[in-house]
Amino acid sequence: MLRAALLTAAMLALALPLTAAETCVDCHRERTPGLVGDWKTSRHAEVGVDCAVCHGEENNSADDPKLAKIPTPETCAECHEDQVAQFKKGKHALAWAAMNARPSAHAQPVAMMEGMKGCGGCHKLGIKTEADIRKLQTDGRGFGLASCDACHTRHAFSVKEARQPQACQTCHMGFDHPQWEMYSASKHGVRALLKQSGVLPESAAAPTCQTCHMVEGNHEVRAPWGFLAVRLPLPEDEQWKADQVTILQALGVLDPLGNPTARLDVVKAADVARLDQESWQKGRDQMLGICSKCHSRSFAEEELQKGDDMIREADHLMAEAIRVVVQLYEDRVLEKPEGYDHAFPDLLAFHDAPTVLEQRLFEMFLKHRMRAFQGTFHANPDYALWYGWSEMVRDLTDIKEMAAEMRHGKAHGHGEAHDHDEEKKAVSD
Repeated sequence: MLRAALLTAAMLALALPLTAAETCVDCHRERTPGLVGDWKTSRHAEVGVDCAVCHGEENNSADDPKLAKIPTPETCAECHEDQVAQFKKGKHALAWAAMNARPSAHAQPVAMMEGMKGCGGCHKLGIKTEADIRKLQTDGRGFGLASCDACHTRHAFSVKEARQPQACQTCHMGFDHPQWEMYSASKHGVRALLKQSGVLPESAAAPTCQTCHMVEGNHEVRAPWGFLAVRLPLPEDEQWKADQVTILQALGVLDPLGNPTARLDVVKAADVARLDQESWQKGRDQMLGICSKCHSRSFAEEELQKGDDMIREADHLMAEAIRVVVQLYEDRVLEKPEGYDHAFPDLLAFHDAPTVLEQRLFEMFLKHRMRAFQGTFHANPDYALWYGWSEMVRDLTDIKEMAAEMRHGKAHGHGEAHDHDEEKKAVSD
């Protein structure tokens, strides 16, 4: 199907007047030679898929650049139907929606969100509605709509490039997505980089990100536990179950009584968590199959179980910290965020957190808890321990100390809670 589609596209391109293709290339060779150079090395150029196939024929001079069609996933699907269909079912396709679903997204500068430089710099990968695209173009941000070109960078659109672990590095590194640092320093990553440099032979076993997360090139790109490492059904272990309920309540998907909320529907739509045993087990079985190509199945099962155990231990620390904050709200030592009708913090809205203690809770969840379990699954003990677990222990200690100081200050009519009230009064005055 793909070969036939490419041939059809090539025939269409070759059927155009010769000057149409030449006009684009001749002009851009002078104005953007790097762009033309990338295209000339591409498979597209090899089979005759030229500028007009992806950008349309309306733009034919430097005077009408806005007439050039900006590719979307639908453009790519004309030839790559299977890959785009897989992508649309996967988590990357939901990146744009997930970013905008965050309760605190509205409080961030537009340049950090839709401006494609902060959160939007990576989350632009997600599918956008026609209304989203029109708004972005009206606001002057009309590029980066294809999604596919986040990994197959334009205009080379190289499959070989997208298969390298570095293709994932731009987005999967840093504050709450440090998978690149975990992977590249793990034995898997070290062997892959040594293989790239020629130290290890091509036959060497050296898993890349794509080996585990894109089995046989599947563009869904999934992991069993999902991004937040929360799932349903709840664990059988009673303590872990209680801890996960506390975390789900702080995520706003369960109310204080443990009942589902409207936000659960948002989480389901964004597909950031596994919400039934079947979907989780399917992902786990697939991962076991991948690991077993290099390791014994018993070894693979044991290593993946260590990741589950790390989540359990991290959840206990996280839930204890959440409960400290809940008690502060209930005792009116700490003011609840505006609009809250319950005493749980909101782990998805902590960019707006008004106190250092609440900001620390957010960092504990989104940064250190993530690093503890993701470091374990990515075979990086340094991240699992020092950047994850140990930091969570420190977070909990600091949160307890700050809570004690707030209680002391409240009892004596001063302190952070009192100071915060005074600041709000001063602003209103």
